[in-house]
Amino acid sequence: MSKWNLKVFGLVAEEKVLSYKEVMQLPRRTFNNDIHCVTTWSKLDNEWEGIAVQEVLQGIEIKPEAKYVMLHAEHGWTTNLPIADFMRETSFFGLKHNGALLTPEHGYPLRMVVPHLYFWKSAKWLRGIEFMASDKPGFWERNGYSMYGDPWKEERYDFD
Repeated sequence: MSKWNLKVFGLVAEEKVLSYKEVMQLPRRTFNNDIHCVTTWSKLDNEWEGIAVQEVLQGIEIKPEAKYVMLHAEHGWTTNLPIADFMRETSFFGLKHNGALLTPEHGYPLRMVVPHLYFWKSAKWLRGIEFMASDKPGFWERNGYSMYGDPWKEERYDFD
């Protein structure tokens, strides 16, 4: 993991790159939630160990014009979020799920978890957090998925 890092960039006063070791040293806590997949399944009562968004962003000055976030993952995968959803107290960076380290299939070493939106917004293999002034589609959204993804409104696909 010596080459893995998490970059925070875009509309911030100063870019920050956190090493794997630095991320692993951040305070952790337990989160409990339900997750909902765009393909119509849900998994209830999940227990996660993770890092609060505020812990990762400590010491980072986000510019006031930042209204959106683009999550960057391995291999060019991206997804967008309004900054309010990213910063929500229930959003976090997941390390363990139901007592076990995340597997590569499920996002090891770090995935975003945004439980109030469809699960494609919870980017696996997270590598970067980009703060932006305006919304732009990520990989999934450019390929037909909703720009927001509210499961209670069934915002799955946006085919025009």
